[in-house]
Amino acid sequence: MRFFYKIRLAYLLILLTPGCGYHQLSQDDTAAVPSDYTYIIGPGDSVNIFVWGNPDISTTATVRPDGKITIPLAEDLPASGKTPSQLAREMEKKLAKYVRDPQVVIMVGGFQGVYSQQVRIVGQLSGGSGGGRFSAKAFPYKKDMTLLDLMIQLGGLGQYSDGNRASIVRNVNGELQQFGIRIDNLIDDADLSANVLILPGDIVIIPEAFF
Repeated sequence: MRFFYKIRLAYLLILLTPGCGYHQLSQDDTAAVPSDYTYIIGPGDSVNIFVWGNPDISTTATVRPDGKITIPLAEDLPASGKTPSQLAREMEKKLAKYVRDPQVVIMVGGFQGVYSQQVRIVGQLSGGSGGGRFSAKAFPYKKDMTLLDLMIQLGGLGQYSDGNRASIVRNVNGELQQFGIRIDNLIDDADLSANVLILPGDIVIIPEAFF
């Protein structure tokens, strides 16, 4: 319980941060939507490495907690924070010492991603600590993800939640801004106007209902 208390306190501080603006989020709020979103490799991702014409050094590696991988002919190669194409070009430079004109293709599995792109949800969640009173979860961001998609992955809110007082804390041009969202209207009333876009790094906060 102490762990979740600390999380609750941390996100309360976010909400009280000076300059953290607040307004109701709508489907028209698309200014911050990234037009060129590219997945960034993170710890826990599975990286399939195919070296054209060299099956003996083609392999699969898991990105370690320190963000690095080890492959044949290259140890402790930084992978976290790079796109698959960036990592492929880095590997080509490393392998060029041993292989003539290496051509590398990277295929990613697992899809944990870097923390800065994950979507976090805290508050009154289904199956949370104390019968759904408070918990926290994180999900990899997916392109064109919406609030409804996120709720489907989450599996629902806790019995003490107030979905229409929920909010999203979002980094907009380096500044934290808070946006109101209407989860109850979306789920209970099938009001699709409440189905707003989710962005990389969003923090969704679900408050407790007043009784």
